Amino acid sequence: MSLQTPPAATAGSDLPAVTEKGSFLGYKMGEDSFVPPSVEEEEEEDGEKEKEKEKLPPILTASNTAAGGLERGAKSQFSTFSNFISTINQKKEAAGSSSSPTQLVIPNIKNVRDLPPICLDVRQKQRISIDTLPPEPKAPVPPESSLPIRTKTMKDFQEDMEKAKSSGDWKAVHDFYLTTFDSFLELNAAFKKDVSLPFSTIEDSGINAKFVNAVYDALLNTPQDIQKSVLKGIINGLLQEWKGPRTKDDLRAYCILLQNPQFSNTSTYVIYAHLLRQIATLAEADHHFLAHWFKKISQRRFKQLVDRLLQFISLRLFPAKPEEFPPMIKCTWWIPSATKVLALFNAANSLANPAIIPYMDFYNSTLDHIDLMEEYHNWQCYGNSHRFSFCQYPFIISIAAKKVIIQRDSEQQMISMARQSLVDKVSRRQRPDMNMLFLNLKVRRMHLVSDSLDELTRKRADLKKKLKVTFVGEAGLDMGGLTKEWFLLLIRQIFHPDYGMFTYHKDSHCHWFSSYKCDNYSEFRLVGALMGLAVYNSITLDIRFPPCCYKKLLSPPIVPCDQNTPVGISDVSLDDLCHIIPELAHGLSELLSYEDNVEEDFYSTFQVFQEEFGVIKSYNLKPGGDKIPVTAQNRKEYVQLYVDFILNKSIYKQFAAFYYGFHSVCDSYALMLLRPEEVEILVCGSPELDMYALQRNTQYDGYLKTDLTIRYFWEVVLGFPLDLQKKLLHFTTGSDRVPVGGMADLNFKISKSETSTNWLPVAHTCFNQLCLPPYKSKKELKQKLIIGISNAEGFGLE
Repeated sequence: MSLQTPPAATAGSDLPAVTEKGSFLGYKMGEDSFVPPSVEEEEEEDGEKEKEKEKLPPILTASNTAAGGLERGAKSQFSTFSNFISTINQKKEAAGSSSSPTQLVIPNIKNVRDLPPICLDVRQKQRISIDTLPPEPKAPVPPESSLPIRTKTMKDFQEDMEKAKSSGDWKAVHDFYLTTFDSFLELNAAFKKDVSLPFSTIEDSGINAKFVNAVYDALLNTPQDIQKSVLKGIINGLLQEWKGPRTKDDLRAYCILLQNPQFSNTSTYVIYAHLLRQIATLAEADHHFLAHWFKKISQRRFKQLVDRLLQFISLRLFPAKPEEFPPMIKCTWWIPSATKVLALFNAANSLANPAIIPYMDFYNSTLDHIDLMEEYHNWQCYGNSHRFSFCQYPFIISIAAKKVIIQRDSEQQMISMARQSLVDKVSRRQRPDMNMLFLNLKVRRMHLVSDSLDELTRKRADLKKKLKVTFVGEAGLDMGGLTKEWFLLLIRQIFHPDYGMFTYHKDSHCHWFSSYKCDNYSEFRLVGALMGLAVYNSITLDIRFPPCCYKKLLSPPIVPCDQNTPVGISDVSLDDLCHIIPELAHGLSELLSYEDNVEEDFYSTFQVFQEEFGVIKSYNLKPGGDKIPVTAQNRKEYVQLYVDFILNKSIYKQFAAFYYGFHSVCDSYALMLLRPEEVEILVCGSPELDMYALQRNTQYDGYLKTDLTIRYFWEVVLGFPLDLQKKLLHFTTGSDRVPVGGMADLNFKISKSETSTNWLPVAHTCFNQLCLPPYKSKKELKQKLIIGISNAEGFGLE
């Protein structure tokens, strides 16, 4: 197998790989230290010495053409991985070329230091142009031999470790590590539960996980020569050439090697990168097995593996010591390889139910500091081929970074719309008006819903412009406050139970679409447009939809060109129903687990009954459903059809209008980057509160943060239980959730109220402002604040 990599030295390595003759990747070993060898001079080419080039080892394999996919067609020829390591393992000479070099030539580390510094923009541009992984060339090899017999157990190994620690004689431990990590076959012989069984299913990897964990937990506490032996053995395994598809034993070896804690050290990153590349370029069927095997790893170790990959990507993007790694142009495949392996762990996390770790743990905050729009445009231009982009793997991009992409994409669309309006005005020789650059809505408070619907319908072409709201008959300039007030009032009115559009379920504390049939679903389109405008204009809405609503909203994430294609239809389950109507979900779950006669005891058919305006109507879940009894044999089908009817079919027209309304504003390809949970956070904010962050970012008007009243206030608020803290946030901002950017984006302000201290605090939700009288005691402030936040409803008290 030929892998493309530059030969690189890593100074100060703690965990070096050791050669047969006592040299470590070009470093000569002393007893207590590593002595760098002298670097060979550059060869003359065509009679002229190339001082700026590094001398590379000669290519020994049959195929001496470098794999494609380097940085924008870089012309430099780099050695393959097998060439890079060939002099390390002298045993390979007999099977390889007779002209193998006797000494590995390592580029002087100073040559790396002398490269011009890579500024942020240049680094991003180089990284953006990383191509997708090139295919690995395969070379014919002898057939794989059967597994050797190894009898050492975990107990034997632990006893050897205890003896070594007490006596100082590490020979038995050293021999075990040297033998076990010498090849993929030895790894399987040591860690396979039963070498006589194939273990070729996705459900059981056949790996003795406890033994693997014990060996790795002990590894970092062993002498350096043992750790070097392990790295040398890994190199030997990676050097093996393959013929045909990988066996399950090979996949087991990859799974075991990936868990090596030595790869947390940057000095091992060259070896780690090649391991990741080999895993990344496996066949799709092999990835399928690995993903299922990964989900069996314990939560703690799974998290460690994910963090290790994220750290590898971060340090390759922004190395603390650039001289530790080869130049970026020579290892452009490092990041794509690591990201693809990380995608396998993300797939494993999705397969597990419940998830092993939260999806947020896959976020890499380092990516918040790169040129995200270049990533996004690169992805738009090339899709999932030709060039690597982090947007191909959106699970690694944080919600904050995705919000930046969506906002900038929105701004560009807003600017484009405004520019087009300006051009149209000028082309018609009309005088330009600044109002043409905005989506200007004029509404009457007494006719808020109808006026808003009319305005949005009439100005459908301007939805992507910046929103400004004017209340008819009221003087006021919209600097953001009127827009937020419009959202608050409109949402409160539309979601009121008396309005009939949505049903509020007290058990789940969420709204769901009314299944009542009507002739016009335009108001559902209005609600969808409101949510889209909120995302577009960075407004957090106080809406409580269940998670499956956002899953349906992304089904599909881009509006299909064919208007006959169904939209808003997603795969739903009993868990989705439980988030809306938990009592009904519990009843259906009881039906699935019922052990007696289902047909006689339940006496149900494939039929659903619903009340509509006082009339009970029946609907068949399948053709002739009223005549098909529910039995133990077909009850799973009945439950699935029932759930699908409640969450999809019964509200299809309502949700389709809602879907088209949302996407009439947010029709960006950036939506394809989002998970349903992330759409909810963009619309409604995050439920995670950090009141200390709110304290740090609060502004004051009439008060100083050192004033006694302010000190009393924060002592009281920080001592509140979570429910009261949420009530305070809802009282002052209109929502008990936090914007994606955190408390800093709230622009929370405390103003001094000159009213009597007998008055309760007052809030201006449109401006996230709390007006606080100068209470004389902490007890009085706490009492008045609790009364105010616990009894406020809308713009007054209950």
